[in-house]
Amino acid sequence: MSRIAECFNRLGGQKALIPFITAGDPNPKLTVDLMLGLVDGGADIIELGVPFSDPMADGPVIQRASERALKHHVSLAQVLEMVAAFRLENSHTPVVLMGYLNPVCAMGFQRFAERAAASGVDGVLTVDCPPEEAEELTGALNAAGLDPIFLVAPTTPPERVARIGRLARGYVYYVSLKGVTGAGHLDIAEVTGKIAALRESIPVPIGVGFGIRDAETARALASSADAIVVGSRLVQEIEAAEPQAAKQRLARLVAELKSAIR
Repeated sequence: MSRIAECFNRLGGQKALIPFITAGDPNPKLTVDLMLGLVDGGADIIELGVPFSDPMADGPVIQRASERALKHHVSLAQVLEMVAAFRLENSHTPVVLMGYLNPVCAMGFQRFAERAAASGVDGVLTVDCPPEEAEELTGALNAAGLDPIFLVAPTTPPERVARIGRLARGYVYYVSLKGVTGAGHLDIAEVTGKIAALRESIPVPIGVGFGIRDAETARALASSADAIVVGSRLVQEIEAAEPQAAKQRLARLVAELKSAIR
């Protein structure tokens, strides 16, 4: 059983909080400490963004985070080193890499999967890898004991949802709105109804993200989802904070969100 599955089992029906930060933002030396700050605040699973030059699914907040990380020349190999360093301090909190397919292709699917597993990664979400073209990547991930995680959008047709249900491990990430990360205009009732429909085809837990910016929204969505994913709001804290204060600010915000969904 993967660390992600163990996490959901351990929660016993309580909702998981999955915070996101970008590796290398604001600089590579702080990433592991910021990850530990997320855990201090109550993170159940960490999504760690792999910086990319063209993050097409991300809004301006996370785009700027990628730009800051890339100014330090942060690579996929360095992100794996950060996870390995985090594992020296924390052996139980699952880590999911979230990013785009190009860096993974450049490293090679099998080599990436083996190196990720050796570093302590538990799951991989590649935003721009559709399930119809994911067989080679998911094969490499499964062989290495990693969970392939997929996005489901409000516009995903039923046949694709069913395909994702067959491929997904760990959890599925439901994009709560039509737009990029950090966008607004969430319709709670619509999201709740969509999650109920997804459960007919998705056997793994369903997390909800995009547009969740405060405790009130997190609480409302937690009534139907298995996990709440928060990214842009946390990245804003990093952007606004002095580097030495970022860890504490992240921990405080994560604790507020965790309290809300429990």
